Amino acid sequence: MTSSPVPSSPATLRKVTIAAAAGTVVEWFDFAIYGFLAPIIAKVFFPGENHIVGLLQTFAVFAVAFALRPVGGAFFGMLGDRIGRKRVLALTVMLMSGATVAMGILPGYATIGVWAAVLLTLARSLQGFSAGGEYAGAVTYVIEHAPPTQRSRYSSWMPAATFGSFAVAALLCYLLTANLSTEAMNGWGWRIPFLVAGPMGLVAFYIRRRLQESPLFAEIADESKTTHARLGTTLRQQWRPMLTLGGYISLTALSFYTFSTYMTTFLREVVLLPADQVLMTNVAALAFAAGLSPVLGRVCDRVGRKAMMTASSILLGALAVPAYLLASQGGLANAFLGQILLATGAVAANVVTAVLLSEVFPTAVRYTASAITYNVSYAVFGGTAPFVATFLIATTGNKLAPALYLTVIAAGALIATYLIPETSKRSLSEGPLTPKAAKTARARTH
Repeated sequence: MTSSPVPSSPATLRKVTIAAAAGTVVEWFDFAIYGFLAPIIAKVFFPGENHIVGLLQTFAVFAVAFALRPVGGAFFGMLGDRIGRKRVLALTVMLMSGATVAMGILPGYATIGVWAAVLLTLARSLQGFSAGGEYAGAVTYVIEHAPPTQRSRYSSWMPAATFGSFAVAALLCYLLTANLSTEAMNGWGWRIPFLVAGPMGLVAFYIRRRLQESPLFAEIADESKTTHARLGTTLRQQWRPMLTLGGYISLTALSFYTFSTYMTTFLREVVLLPADQVLMTNVAALAFAAGLSPVLGRVCDRVGRKAMMTASSILLGALAVPAYLLASQGGLANAFLGQILLATGAVAANVVTAVLLSEVFPTAVRYTASAITYNVSYAVFGGTAPFVATFLIATTGNKLAPALYLTVIAAGALIATYLIPETSKRSLSEGPLTPKAAKTARARTH
């Protein structure tokens, strides 16, 4: 085992964190606008008598992108473990931006018929493929630069950037909705956020291309100790930590997309709030989440990972039903407070997930294993969140059905929390987290 390299200087660490976060903002802004504009996209690409059916079809395309995320995670993860983190992160942001711009120039169903939906699905799939290599790579890159006692402090800027990008996307959609007529918004206004992705992507690409490689990866690359493990080997060696961590991330994924994406649809289609009011409350709640993320990052470094996982599971399990009940009452205040209840637990889950992705896996396969784990959980529970929630309400007639679903997943995440050892004191240069190593780590925390 090699000795741990000296952490980067504060100036370098700030530069690395800003660059990684800037790219993450672009990636998730691109991904977010589809969810916020789902009701309009349903009318443009899936017109029909039944608006709910069109909405379900739109969310089905939303889920298809997530099905490609594990594939992208495996591809870019192996590439990042082979050639380095920074080059892959520059590539993913350009692919995502290109796919998003393509969606902004697509003709609708009225122009080219069913081919509009086909091309939308292809562009959305490319978004999902590139997104598979983004988040896990960004947190890996930052954490491999960070001091051992402040890993969550710095990695928490990635969920902050993610929530912030959703807030920017929601704000842009709000401004367009508030200032354009319904006819203009449905005709051409919805395209503007997609086209904005072009220049944003170029800026992020320029920033990321100028970065230096992470010291941990550079160390094993210089010593020719990178194993370049095949995917099958990585899965055989890492399946236990991937499975247990994935069990917890199921809650991270579901809570994130319930709060950040589905709640806008719930408030518009079920509670029947005006679109501009919905987006206004969502922008405020997302800004709150972005600001809370670095605060909880520092807390996570103090209390440890297991305490944060436990707290987030209990919070989301206990507050899901009250959050939906409050939001269902109508009005700006209730809509905002309902989202804040969900946001608190969702932020805690996202903050601890960010640091766990790198602490659980060894350097040589860290990008691959973390990207697959993260993206499989997000594909199964995050990408399907709006579809499942819409389907549950449509079939049961119960507005609280999505909240009950979230409560069940929170209970499962609490069980997974027990199986994941405390990793806050674990060196990133250590080898695989084997059952014996996990048992030792658990004993060390008691």
